[in-house]
Amino acid sequence: MLKKILFASAASLALAGCGSMPGLGGEAPDLSRSLPKGPDAWAMAQESVGDVQVGWIAAFNDPVLTKLVDEAQANNRDLQAAAANVDRSRAIARQAGAALSPQVSLVAGGSETANVESGQSLNNYNAGVQVAWEADLWGRVRSGRNAAAAGAEAAEADYRFAQYSVAAGVARAYFVTIEAGLQEKIAQDTVTALEETVRIVNVQYENGLASSQDLALVRSDLATANDVLSTTSGAKRDATRALEVLLGRYPGAELGLRTSLPEAPVEPAAGVPSEVLERRPDLIAAERNVAAAFNNTKAAKAARLPSLSLTSTLGGASNSLSDVLDPTNVAWTAAGNLLAPLIDGGLRRSQVEVANAEQQAAVAAYAQAALNAFSDVESSLDQGQVLKARLASLTEAADEAAEAYRIARIRYTEGETSLIDTLNIQQRLFSAQSNLTTVQRLMLDQRINLNLALGGDWQ
Repeated sequence: MLKKILFASAASLALAGCGSMPGLGGEAPDLSRSLPKGPDAWAMAQESVGDVQVGWIAAFNDPVLTKLVDEAQANNRDLQAAAANVDRSRAIARQAGAALSPQVSLVAGGSETANVESGQSLNNYNAGVQVAWEADLWGRVRSGRNAAAAGAEAAEADYRFAQYSVAAGVARAYFVTIEAGLQEKIAQDTVTALEETVRIVNVQYENGLASSQDLALVRSDLATANDVLSTTSGAKRDATRALEVLLGRYPGAELGLRTSLPEAPVEPAAGVPSEVLERRPDLIAAERNVAAAFNNTKAAKAARLPSLSLTSTLGGASNSLSDVLDPTNVAWTAAGNLLAPLIDGGLRRSQVEVANAEQQAAVAAYAQAALNAFSDVESSLDQGQVLKARLASLTEAADEAAEAYRIARIRYTEGETSLIDTLNIQQRLFSAQSNLTTVQRLMLDQRINLNLALGGDWQ
């Protein structure tokens, strides 16, 4: 009898589904078609280069920075949330694939029925094993499992990208904090120099060698310098707190760091544009989302076809608990269940349309992410050239300003130049030093950004 049931069910399924099978096909398309044709080399690369350098945090040759990045990887709350999301996605993938395996359950129960008037009762006990399985004829469950697996892979890639981003964020905050300390020192040097100038001018004024205008001028400059010092000191504390938050510490602005910026490492190898698509974790995640969307579409299409479920039970029943498993009381049953959707108010058709729209959105998102990645690299390479030129110019400007100030102080002492000219040259010197410090920090940021854009590993 069971064979007849299964044969009739299979025949009905074949007849019902023969007209719909072609719609289930279709692998994920070649995603390169959604991208514009790219060059064989980066437009802003100055020379032919090879594979991207890995371990770019270590390339800064700063043990303190390396230690801080490791601390952030262990304690950063955003990373912990991303790691939990990976575990969740893996569990969902296992859950989605569970339906491919038969579901085996142990069944046991008992009941007592009694007549109210006579008080006579009848006991009934049963125990057995129940097996249920859905025949995944059209690949609906398999497609759902594959979609969940692709989603888990996307979550893992997102987690890796979060690790890279945290490493880069710590490095940037570390360099900003050091720069803030250097700017604070420049501001303090400015205040110290102006305090000495005020002392000298005050002596000259008392001896009739300087005017009240000169004294008011240097006092005004000193007050302005003190304001700048207060601002830079606050900026240093803010930068320190931002770094402490990334490290998972309490933001008490108590982190002690070095007092000079490290040397910028050589620029990493940029490779060729197509390598970025294979290397950057965020692009890997976008590609996996496309794969998940295509599998979800296949699952939605398969849900419109008939489904076949098979169940079987082996067990016994008796009015005595000790006789439940007696062979004379044991029986088995087998059944097949065919479910063919006929009218659902357009629900399944709409689910297919939703899946198709999500599939197109995933492809478009991947293409946009790839374009953004190419832009990140080109912009970073371009910025590297600009900063290199700026660094040379500002280094020369700072050196020349220092020499001009040295000469101006001598001439002012000998009465050959005015106080205003001397103060103007002094302000040029401090401004040039401040600008040079900022560009030195930007050079370090550019190395971080380029490594991140290329998908280089921070470890």
